[in-house]
Amino acid sequence: MGSIYWPPGDPVAALVSERVRTVRDRTGAEVTSTAQIIAAPDLDCPAQSLITLPSGRKTTALHIALHTAPGLPLPQSSEVFCE
Repeated sequence: MGSIYWPPGDPVAALVSERVRTVRDRTGAEVTSTAQIIAAPDLDCPAQSLITLPSGRKTTALHIALHTAPGLPLPQSSEVFCE
C-alpha cells in the first residue's frame, strides 16, 4: 500500500525558490506550489517524485515544465513545481 520510490539519486545543482504560488498540476487542476526548482534541461524528475530541498524539507513534484529557446541566446532548463 502507498507510494513506492526509487532509491535517492545524487544531489542536483539547481536554483530553488521556496515561495507560495498557484500552478496547475499534471491533470490541469489548480494547486498551491510552495517551492520551484530550476535545473538543467535533462533533469529526470517525473510528477509525484519525492524531493528533499536544501532546507531539508521534503516535498513532492507536482508538475515539470521544460523551457527551450531555439535560436535565442538563452539557457534551456527544467522547472519543477513542488507541493
